[in-house]
Amino acid sequence: MSLLRNVGTIGSLTMLSRVAGMVREMIFSRVLGANGITDAWFQAFIIPNVFRRLFAEGAFSAAFVPMFSKRLHGSDTREEGLEEARSFSADVLSVFLPVLIALVALFEIAMPGVIWLLADKPVDPETYPLAVDFARIMFPYILLVSLVTLFTGMLNSVSRFAPGASFPIILNLVLIGALLAGDWFAQATGASIADIAYGVAWAVTGAGVMQLAWLYYWVRVEGFRPKVAWPRITPEVKRLSIIALPAAIGGGAYQINTLVQLYFLNQLADGSVSYMNYADRLNQLPLGIIGIALSTAILPTLSRFVGSDNREGADRIQSDAIELAMLLTIPAAVALAVCATPFVTVIFGGGEFSLADATATGNVLAALVLGLPAYVLVKVLVPNFYARADTRTPVVAAFISLGVFVTACILLLEPYGVVGVAFASVIGAWINVAFLLVVLARRGYYRVPGVLLARIARQAVAAAAMGAALWFARGELTEWFDDGLLVGFIAVGVLVAAAALVYFGIAFATGAIDRQRIATLTKKKAPQ
Repeated sequence: MSLLRNVGTIGSLTMLSRVAGMVREMIFSRVLGANGITDAWFQAFIIPNVFRRLFAEGAFSAAFVPMFSKRLHGSDTREEGLEEARSFSADVLSVFLPVLIALVALFEIAMPGVIWLLADKPVDPETYPLAVDFARIMFPYILLVSLVTLFTGMLNSVSRFAPGASFPIILNLVLIGALLAGDWFAQATGASIADIAYGVAWAVTGAGVMQLAWLYYWVRVEGFRPKVAWPRITPEVKRLSIIALPAAIGGGAYQINTLVQLYFLNQLADGSVSYMNYADRLNQLPLGIIGIALSTAILPTLSRFVGSDNREGADRIQSDAIELAMLLTIPAAVALAVCATPFVTVIFGGGEFSLADATATGNVLAALVLGLPAYVLVKVLVPNFYARADTRTPVVAAFISLGVFVTACILLLEPYGVVGVAFASVIGAWINVAFLLVVLARRGYYRVPGVLLARIARQAVAAAAMGAALWFARGELTEWFDDGLLVGFIAVGVLVAAAALVYFGIAFATGAIDRQRIATLTKKKAPQ
């Protein structure tokens, strides 16, 4: 019950954060639109978040939490464990904080060069200074959110999950407030879009301060007293660095991919970075809900089966994960591809975000979601390697995918523009999947059974029928999509309901869904 309660707490707060994030993007598009200024803003926002995902939330968190938890719970008494954990966290904080300050200072000085490297040449004299200013304003967020991650790890070790799961909501609420205030101020005084963007940039750093204060409060509540002393490279701090460095290198391919994509988008017309950002927001919804959830859920079970040398059990759980992932992801991809422009029009359209912007973003989304099943499959296949303590192969796959992505961008950028960059991402993702499947098969870890392939083929047939129905329904509801937010969402609801009815109806009829398995799972246990 405790585990269920914790999962429910984290899940509900994460869902609330995602909803708030989507509301933020809806307001952002209407207030600021898609143009050179928003491109500069998104670029500046991406840079600290790349470092956040690479070091703070990825490598550092994976290394710090087990070491902190071991000291907290490994002593004879709670007081001794608390004192050891305090000492370890103080040592880490005393080294971690100066490194972060130095990193921020270095980037603040070098930011013109960083933006120049990512920008089109010659740089745009109007948007280049904005991008440098925005990045300098927002980059200190990496320092703040890294400390937030440290405190979150400490709280998670004592099963206090809510503060760490809720802090992203603070950023979304602060940015929503800044956008609404900026829009009101612009209407009252005639301030420009750039003026609003400056205010929202400052709001990011301000939100980071609030997030840090929120987590610091809860750390104090739990009895920890974070303090900074003279930096000392203790054996524990050295071991933490040794563990974190390979994890950072492993996650590097994905973050390099983000920066490379940013470079190619900057070679295109104003608005391209914004179009990709808005499209990826919708693409990330099913990826986050389906891919990450399945990846997290199957790793413990896979590890148990692999550890006990239960090949049948490991194959079954892997096949079940792939089947469920494709059952949900294929129709999501088809629906987003067919109805890309209507969805974008309803969610992001209005204000400064024109119908032309919606069409351009819809085209990017239609291309991007062709890789959605691949993105989810990567999340589902990688745990098979982790269960065998193999972290190297997924890294190799990611760097191969990165190489393919760069090559495809070079070939597709000029003829297809921002849509070409989206296609390049799709190609890279499918190459990643192919590599992982081939390695699994060659090593004898897992082979996709014919029964599963047949069921996925039936899912594709059901999704194709659903796509045809959506194409027809979309045409009938065309006038609804730009007839106000409420009417637009009603139209989207009609499309979603029709899609679900057609897809799952045909899936059941054709055997795309294992009805016997569902009957077994839903059958009530007979009373003893």
